[in-house]
Amino acid sequence: MAKVAFIGLGVMGYPMAGFLKTKGGHDVTVYNRTAAKADKWAAEYGGTVATTPAEAAQGCDFVFCCVGNDDDLRSVTIGPDGAFHGLKPGAIFIDNTTASAEVARELHTAAAARDCGFLDAPVSGGQAGAENGALTVMVGGDEDVFAKARPVIECYAKMVGLMGPSGAGQLAKMVNQICIAGLVQGLSEAIHFAKSADLDVAKVIEVISKGAAQSWQMENRWETMRDGEFEHGFAVDWMRKDLGIVLKTANETGARLPVTALVDQFYAEVQAMGGRRWDTSSLIARLENADKS
Repeated sequence: MAKVAFIGLGVMGYPMAGFLKTKGGHDVTVYNRTAAKADKWAAEYGGTVATTPAEAAQGCDFVFCCVGNDDDLRSVTIGPDGAFHGLKPGAIFIDNTTASAEVARELHTAAAARDCGFLDAPVSGGQAGAENGALTVMVGGDEDVFAKARPVIECYAKMVGLMGPSGAGQLAKMVNQICIAGLVQGLSEAIHFAKSADLDVAKVIEVISKGAAQSWQMENRWETMRDGEFEHGFAVDWMRKDLGIVLKTANETGARLPVTALVDQFYAEVQAMGGRRWDTSSLIARLENADKS
């Protein structure tokens, strides 16, 4: 059992912190910007609530974090009352936020100056993966730090892999989002085409999902996409945030991402339709909205 803190109890962080307590048996302290959410978590899982990130980190062996973006991450780490001010020497900070590789490297350096470890460890698997303790975790950082943290990370994961040095976890998550963007657009067009051609979508999916077209998105989202239900996962606003990081990084590295850039524009159209909080499969709504206009 380790002394652990978790900062950020959103749709992902709340269950992830829960698995650190229930599956890992760790002594968990939580911090959340909205204190009521932290109080609710503590009542459910029996942990401790801290009033600042620095307080949450005090005396901990591992400090986890899952917040919104680079600015949020800096705020809860090196900002006033940030967790880094409470880290003890030898502690390891594991960041599950999807952020830039730049901020990961920045915080890795800041942690090292305090004789602490830092891992950028963004996750994939969505809300369902978090709630089932079955996330995929892509990690960047030092091998010895990763080896110490891996058994604790595995409390909420089905797959944990070290991708390379600091920042590599975030870069791997960008690869993940590139794949998803193109895949969901393709699936949206396929279902839209099937409906336009008066095919029975269920019968088509039953067959093609057993062949080369099969994907997680197809298996888990075809039915809700067909029915226009978009309340089942990662929000469009968050996907656009991620794709913004991807496209900025691609510009810096010289990578060419024409399809990703196009799908990002499509998500902007979904936002304009009022779909900011719809899940990412809502790309199909853009196609069907065009039919009605």
